[in-house]
Amino acid sequence: MNQQNNNQNTTETNSNTTNTTNTTTSTNATTITDNNDPNNNPNNDPNNNPNVDQNITYYENQDGPVIGVSSKPVIKREGLYYKDLVGDGVWREYYDWHKEPVERAEALVKEMSPEEKIGLIFIGDKRMGIYQEDKTKVDETGLLDEEDKIGESIFTADKVFGTTKTIKDLKARHFIFRQNPEPDDMVRWINQLNIVAEDTEHAIPVLLASNSRNEVGELVFGMNDAGGVFPSWPGTLGIAAAVKGSGIGVVDDFALAIKKDWNATGLRKGYMYMADTVTDPRWQRSYGTFGEDPELITEIFEHLVPLIQGSEEGVTADGVALTVKHFPGGGARENGFDPHYVQGQWNVYETEGSLQKYHLPTFIPAVKYNAASIMPYYSKPHAAKSAEQLDYNGNPIPFEPLGFAYNHYFIQEILYKQMGFKGYINSDSGIISKMGWGVEELDGPERVGLALWNGVAKISGSMAVDEGLESYRRGKEGYYETHAVPEKYTVDQVTVTDENLDRAVTKTLAEMFQLGLFENPYREAALAKATVSQPQYWEAAAKAHRQSVVLLKNQDNALPLTATKLAGKKVYAEYFRKDPEVAAKETAHLRETLAKRDGVTMTENYAEADVAILFVDPQSGNYFTATEGYLELDICEDKTVANVDDLGCPAAETHEETTLTNVGKLKAIYQAVKANGGIVVTDINFSLAWIVGNVEPWADALLASFFTYQDAVLDVIFGDYAPTAKMPITLPKSDAVIAVDETGNCVSRNDVPGYDKDLYMPAALKDENGKAYAYRDSAGNYYELNFGLNY
Repeated sequence: MNQQNNNQNTTETNSNTTNTTNTTTSTNATTITDNNDPNNNPNNDPNNNPNVDQNITYYENQDGPVIGVSSKPVIKREGLYYKDLVGDGVWREYYDWHKEPVERAEALVKEMSPEEKIGLIFIGDKRMGIYQEDKTKVDETGLLDEEDKIGESIFTADKVFGTTKTIKDLKARHFIFRQNPEPDDMVRWINQLNIVAEDTEHAIPVLLASNSRNEVGELVFGMNDAGGVFPSWPGTLGIAAAVKGSGIGVVDDFALAIKKDWNATGLRKGYMYMADTVTDPRWQRSYGTFGEDPELITEIFEHLVPLIQGSEEGVTADGVALTVKHFPGGGARENGFDPHYVQGQWNVYETEGSLQKYHLPTFIPAVKYNAASIMPYYSKPHAAKSAEQLDYNGNPIPFEPLGFAYNHYFIQEILYKQMGFKGYINSDSGIISKMGWGVEELDGPERVGLALWNGVAKISGSMAVDEGLESYRRGKEGYYETHAVPEKYTVDQVTVTDENLDRAVTKTLAEMFQLGLFENPYREAALAKATVSQPQYWEAAAKAHRQSVVLLKNQDNALPLTATKLAGKKVYAEYFRKDPEVAAKETAHLRETLAKRDGVTMTENYAEADVAILFVDPQSGNYFTATEGYLELDICEDKTVANVDDLGCPAAETHEETTLTNVGKLKAIYQAVKANGGIVVTDINFSLAWIVGNVEPWADALLASFFTYQDAVLDVIFGDYAPTAKMPITLPKSDAVIAVDETGNCVSRNDVPGYDKDLYMPAALKDENGKAYAYRDSAGNYYELNFGLNY
């Protein structure tokens, strides 16, 4: 029996065990307590730890949800089953799955203690015990990490308690999952979390959130934490490129795969996707976006949100709740600096109307289709450096210098009142400690209070429960009668009040009720593994990889490399990376792959090659770590560039930057192969909008990929798939078009996408076609948004 189906059309039965019953009548209800026999439980997989998932029992309702229980009894009422969340046999309004989720949440909140509520407003990382090296610090099942330690990350530094203590004592229920296990191990762990949670006051279930897991990309903590277990599409820029060439069906398959596989494994909340419009190419997080085209991004989210969540009305019991990020648009970076560090704390809107034109519209689908939550970015608006921006009522927006999670006008006035958002605000990780831009004068408890006052319902990045409790006590015990209230604030703004706390917890509990977690948070390990293994979406993902490859240049019809072109020819192949050891390993893999292709004769000496196939994968900086200068976009080696000072302006000191080791070898290979009358084919992986002047001249054919499978690129090169994709971003011509002067002003607008930058570029930089910004190749083509060649 598939307990994930919430509409079983069968009679009332205990699906797993033989029961003896012990009944108590209350308002026409029967409480059923189970004495479970593990030998009768199909979840008791003999190949697994026998202490795991022993006591989960399922009850099927006629045209209703399956009820999954581990320790609490069920109530049978008028022939239907309900989970007795308190366990005392007394019927409560919020048990009734016929009622609306908000009604149930409001009723439950009335019974909860302040400590229970405060535990629900935080979400922090939680890891699996099966990866814990010290096996004395796991629970009896081996699944739960029970180690108490000081945990420090880019987001916070605080005490991290073992899993059971976190759930039972801190009363936390929301966790961010960053590890990458197989589906069956994931299910067992999530089930065990919920077994612990069910044995508490109100059996409030655990809700696991994760960053995206269904695209290929570098696994980076806090961005793409996991990959490869679920069907994996190209990076989100590649999805955008594929949609531009092949249509929105690419997104439909992507979304439906996420919904199916995440639900099967018990992952029910996604910190995804980024609705940010890229307007400064030096933003390291560009590779996690859908590019620079607001219309395309909006169309993608028109499909992503309802398909992943389950309906156009919002989250359903078989859907996955989304947190769309980063309101009001994280792409408007000042010279690329990310707000994870101090130089990036500002959002600058230099161009009049840019906020309304390029950044806010991409969040409309999240509002329209009732995304469960929206995540504001850390940054704060900069009035002095910005032109006038109008809200949806045509009024000038006051640019109060507060991080957007704390910014009352942006959240309460624009997002809630004007745009009509109905979900909750999930802060980005770290606003209570390291990235509290604009509220530096407030301590931790005051920041918790201000966040809730501004509408934040879930504070991400740490389990700051003690600070939440302290904030609540300050409001109740007259703390500010003897301590100064921070300037510009009231006591109600910097303390956790009952009103703000209840509002926040009602929203997050309603999400859990929508997801059906109170009825059944459990999943079957074997079924999850089988579901994820189904070929339909793996095949769709593989097709999307081929659809994501953009053909930028094809001099003299160099591609495709047909059997005729390869007859009697020798092929040289090499992979270029910043890390030479990684490049060597990937070169070996590339050569092995090519050697298996029919009609391909390999050589390891490019001087004797007739064809060279080169893969170029540059890397620049890390979005959690500021480089000494601006993020380098040039594909270069040992390039001398200026440092920047604390204000983000160029400094007199310099340093060396390398984004690709052995970049000069590209020219050497080209010259040798051309001397043989040959062809050079080069693919560049675009994690950023690279400046390609050190690569394009040395290629007859140039392709763009976006964390695309190597085999998919080769399919395009050899003509097994004709290229259809179009560029989702514009590539800068050179350093000159992103140059920053001594005052920190960039020659191209930070808040305007690449395709519109020429509207504001100096005339002296423009060519005979009036274009200044986009790279122009030797064939005269501009590598700008929507460009892409075909065979």
